[in-house]
Amino acid sequence: MNPSPPILLLSLAAAGLPAFAAEPAADLARDRASILAMRGEYAVDFAFDETVLLQPGYERRPAQRSGGDETVIVVEDGPARIVLQHILVDPESGHVTKHWRQDWTYEAPSRFEFAEDQTWRVRPLPAEQTRGAWTQCVYEVSDAPRYCGTGRWTYDNGIATWTSDPSWRPLPRREYTKRDDYNAIRAVNRHTITPDGWTHEQFNTKVLRKPDGAQVELAREFGFNDYRRTRDVDFAPAYRYWEATRDYWAGIRARWAAYLERPPGLRLKTKVDGMAMIVPLFEQAGALEKGGRADEAKVDAVFAQWVERAPAPAAGGR
Repeated sequence: MNPSPPILLLSLAAAGLPAFAAEPAADLARDRASILAMRGEYAVDFAFDETVLLQPGYERRPAQRSGGDETVIVVEDGPARIVLQHILVDPESGHVTKHWRQDWTYEAPSRFEFAEDQTWRVRPLPAEQTRGAWTQCVYEVSDAPRYCGTGRWTYDNGIATWTSDPSWRPLPRREYTKRDDYNAIRAVNRHTITPDGWTHEQFNTKVLRKPDGAQVELAREFGFNDYRRTRDVDFAPAYRYWEATRDYWAGIRARWAAYLERPPGLRLKTKVDGMAMIVPLFEQAGALEKGGRADEAKVDAVFAQWVERAPAPAAGGR
């Protein structure tokens, strides 16, 4: 195959990625470089717009806009596994918020999937689906599960892009406090490395999943999260926070992994906002940030109270 013209490799070069020509076979080193290109310091814009309305009488909800300043830190960097932690910083107060996390696994043998209310089940991935592909799993601020997707990185015209298969996810925080007319999102996620940073596109379908297995699609939504590199924000508070709490959060991840790395998965007994776990887990991290110690017995008690193995699915269920 002829090398791509230099002009078509600008996005890769600007992002610091290897400027290889596009090839049909997966290139593990190039994929890893693309994922690692998401680390760094960013000004972020979040935008969500309902687009296609699918039910009679359904009214389009107002567009949603928000933003923040966020650093993305590499937590793990292995040959076939990369973990990226997002941390928000308020530039005025310096207040730090541990945000979402994304784990990337090459040719993952299994993944967790949102099955029903507060329940995630682990299922094996077919070899043909995961061969040459990366599975991205996304986690809540407490490191509780959100969703996974599996897809391959492509480099057409020198642009590094990963697109997931369709997968289920629970309602996002921006929605579940306002909506009760649907209970799941069917989503395709796409990450693209750009000269200024990276983008996360979400192609969402809002679905009411009924107990009998029927599904009512209400509307489609397009989400666009734009991560633009910035030098205008002091992220030092985020790095101090992570230095003080990184081992603690590694222990939290290990507790969740005990449920999510093999079937059947887990069920949360908290309310959908998850605050029954978020508050005590963040309180322990706060003690470490102030130079104190975390109470591991209290952390174990939180998991014992609010997390359990997922029940077996009902006959004919998801």
